[in-house]
Formats: sequence, C-alpha cells, structure tokens
Amino acid sequence: MTRHSRRIPAIRALIALTIVMTSVLGAVPAQAVSYDPITGTGSTWSQNALDQWRKNVASNYGMTVNYSGVGSSAGRRDFVAGSVDFAVSEIPFQIKPEDNSAPEVPSRGYAYMPIVAGGSSFMYNLKIGGTRVSNLRLSGEVITKIFTGVITKWNDPAIQTDNPGLAMPGKGIVPVVRSDGSGSTAQFSLWMSKQHPALWNAFCKSVGRATPCGLTSQFPTFGNAKAQSGSSGVAGYVSQDYGEGAITYVEYSYALEAGFPVAKVLNSAGYYVEPTADSVAVALLQAKIKTDVPNTSPDYLTQILDGVYNNPDARSYPLSSYSYMIVPTAVGGVFTEKKGLTLGAFANYMLCEGQQQAEALGYSPLPMNLVAAGFDQIKRVPGADVSGVDINKCNNPTFKPGDSLSSNQLAVTAAQPAECDKVGTSQCTTGTAGAIADTPTSGTGTGGSATGGSPAAGEAVSGPVGAAAPGSEAGAVAAVYDENGALVSGGTAAGAGSSFAGTAVAAPFTLPDNGWGAQQSIMLFAGILLVGLAVLPPVLGQRLKPLVAKAGKK
Repeated sequence: MTRHSRRIPAIRALIALTIVMTSVLGAVPAQAVSYDPITGTGSTWSQNALDQWRKNVASNYGMTVNYSGVGSSAGRRDFVAGSVDFAVSEIPFQIKPEDNSAPEVPSRGYAYMPIVAGGSSFMYNLKIGGTRVSNLRLSGEVITKIFTGVITKWNDPAIQTDNPGLAMPGKGIVPVVRSDGSGSTAQFSLWMSKQHPALWNAFCKSVGRATPCGLTSQFPTFGNAKAQSGSSGVAGYVSQDYGEGAITYVEYSYALEAGFPVAKVLNSAGYYVEPTADSVAVALLQAKIKTDVPNTSPDYLTQILDGVYNNPDARSYPLSSYSYMIVPTAVGGVFTEKKGLTLGAFANYMLCEGQQQAEALGYSPLPMNLVAAGFDQIKRVPGADVSGVDINKCNNPTFKPGDSLSSNQLAVTAAQPAECDKVGTSQCTTGTAGAIADTPTSGTGTGGSATGGSPAAGEAVSGPVGAAAPGSEAGAVAAVYDENGALVSGGTAAGAGSSFAGTAVAAPFTLPDNGWGAQQSIMLFAGILLVGLAVLPPVLGQRLKPLVAKAGKK
C-alpha cells in the first residue's frame, strides 16, 4: 500500500469519529432550561398584571404559568388543599374566618412574597346634563357613608361640599360590592374599620355582624347595593348604561381598561388625590412590614398600613397597598422541586423586569424594600435557581444599583398636586383614570387643570396615567423602555374598549450563565470535525486522483 493510498482509510476514520462525537453530543443534556408548568389561583385585584406577565414569560421563555382569578379567599383555600402551586391574595391566611368556615392552615410551609402595589380605587358612572363626570372628589367619611348606606343621593350636601365645581344631580347612588370573598373587600373594610370605626361598626351591627367587626372578606349586601363576582364583575356593572349612578371599589387597572374615571380621595394633607403609580409609591413609603416575628410565623412579611392611611405627604393616596403571592417553602400537594424552578424564575421576573409594566397596567411598581423581601422568599422555594437573585441586577424602575432600601425613585420624582385639588372652592376639571376628557365646571366653584402641580426635585410634571402628553394622540400612554432599549410598555392608545395586552409587551430578562462546560467543548470539537468532513474529502480527492491513476498503470 502506498503512502497516498493510506489517506483513504484516514478519511473514513474521520467520518466515523464525527458520527461518534455527534452521538455523544446528543447524549449530553441540553443547556436550555426546561420549565414545568405551574398553576395558581386567587386575587382578581392583581390579575391584570399577572396575565400580562404570564404572556411575557410564555413568549420569551416557553414558560407556562396558569392562573385563575377566583378571588383571594378561594385562592387561599386552594393552596391549603394543595391543589395549586401558588396563590395570590391581598390578606394573609385567616385563622378565624369571619364566615365561620374552617381555619386556613396549610399543611406545607409557605411565605408571603410582595408582587405588585396599587390603590383601591372608586370607579363610578355619573352624568350631569348628559355629560360624563370625570373629576369626582370624595372624602374618606363620605366614601364610608356611601358604602354603609348612610348617603344615598349624589346631591347629598356632603358630596356637594367635596365637589364645588359640580352641580351634583339628585340621582340615587348604587353601591356595587363584591359577592365573593375577596382581598379587595378585605383591604377596603380594613381601611374603614381603622379610619371610620364608628360608621363601620354601626353598619356591621345593622346587618347582623358582631362588633367591632374589623376586616371582612365578605361584604354584606344592604339597601340599594348590588353584589357582583370578581373585579371584572363590579367594574363591568358600573361601565354599562344601566350602571349610571353606580360606584364600586376596584383596582385602578380595571377603570383604566374600561375607560372610566375614579374618584380622587382626600388625604391627610388636605388634597384630593388619584391612585396613580406616583401617589401609591409615595404613600407606601409609610408602609411597615412585619419582620419582628420568625419567618415561620403566619404574620411574617404581612403589611401594616396605618401609616399609609394617614401619610402626611400631599402626594399620597390613602388607600394604597400591595398584593402577595403565597409561595410554598416545602414540597407538597401538586408542588414539586421541578415546579420550584419555574416558580422561582417567574417570581424573579415579576419583581424586576415585570415591574417596568406596572404603571401602564394601572398599578405601581414595588419599592426596593419590598423587592428585597421578595428575593428572600424566592430563596426559600424548593428547586428555585437563586443564582440570578441579585438586587443590584434587578431592572426595577423604583431603584437603581447601589440604592438604599428606603429609596424609591418614583416617590422622589413624583409631582406635587395642583392647587385646584386642594380643599376649597376650586376643583380641577382634568379627567381621571380611563376617562381622559375634562369635565366642564357646572357648580359655584372655580376650575383648573390637575396637570399644573409643582414638580418635585426639579423633575417635569407628570399627569395621570392614561392622559395624553402635549401634542400626542388622545389616550396615548408614555412609552417605557428597558435597560436594553426594548419597548416594555406604552406608546399605544388606552381608553374605552382598550386591552392592556396591547399597551404592555413581552420583554426578556437575563437567564443564569452556566459558563463553559463539557458540552461546549464537545460542540466545538464536533464543529471542527464537521468542517473537516466537509472540506477535506474534495481536496484530498483531487490530490489523490493522479496518484491512483498512476498506480493503476503500473
């Protein structure tokens, strides 16, 4: 055998080695993360945000997160039963439920993780002379009297005092309350019990509840009130033609989506304030988190809102709060460690990148102290990858790397309220929430623009969420971009009939870097072999042809 003819077996060996290495490569586990689907139930208060975030992670990472807004009470019960991987609620587990049902005591470990902040708003449907009112103002006492049946007409003197710029109509008020057990009801009733206990306890007594009744997840029906299921149910009733004269308590997001206004609520500083992202962010600077008990306590990380209700800052919205995701800290029920990988990644996304969309969705981004608390809970989830849980790599709009836990960028830059929002004889005519049209002055008071407030810390004045910027299309929401310049939310019209799926878009976050490993080395070697397989045979074949021909003549 000649020296040149021996090259043919070498080529064959190269081909065989390439096949072997390709088989080995197929046996090495893929680096791409595989996520098991997870399922949760609970709050409708948080559902608009959760639905958008679920869409984001599904399109970007192939992550399936199922969620049903069945109400906070039902969500907590599902978690207790072990039939879901997580639950979402505005209040913690109830050891002594007010409906005398069984105590809510999970058999597996759990933790409360803050996921989104917002204001309990009062969406309404009211017209004066055929023109929709979009600038209603209400004090806390008036709100409590409306939802306890003390005030029943829109032209009640107390409502007229709140609204000097409106000639209030003599139409009956229809309070719309939740028919299901809900965190929205619990938050609202807790606020009434703390701020106006005499009115609330008198109402409880009149409907057969024990007093002092405090917080309740089940709002009693009374008088002219209508009961509807879910946040979408109460908002849907108010937004219909037959809902004229109605008012309900619901997350701000639902009023935005429906294109309806919400009432500005009087705060401790004497200003009527709308529950925008800024006003909620300011209010929550006075929120307390219960950390003086062991992390195994059912009260650990629960919120204390007394300081929020009476925050002296003129920019604050009194009924501000945040929602919890209840996450397992032990395997049990349908939850496994493989699902924990999905839950941990989804939670990290919500606390960081997802908060970029909070304002466009009608919520307020979580401040740094609540994100830090949430990170602590991710680390307790079995199976969660905690390598990417880093506060200084968190793309959250309320803080930046190196900030302290008390920092809140939205609160620092939030504008002061306009003078026409102050208690007195003037009333701002600017529309609120989803109703961006101004309301003409019809009362004895003077008008004014709510966008005329003084900026804070030299920042430009920001109007209410959903309001059009000067020279922009009516209803256009300001565009928000992530750190890579990709559109996160905004830039599209929001108003009646709009869908928030169009105003917030999927935005990727960084997955953990597993570094250079065996698979990468094998892939590189296999790539070199494949290149050799493609290039060498033609080259060698051309060089061997004359030699083979010469050998054949011998």
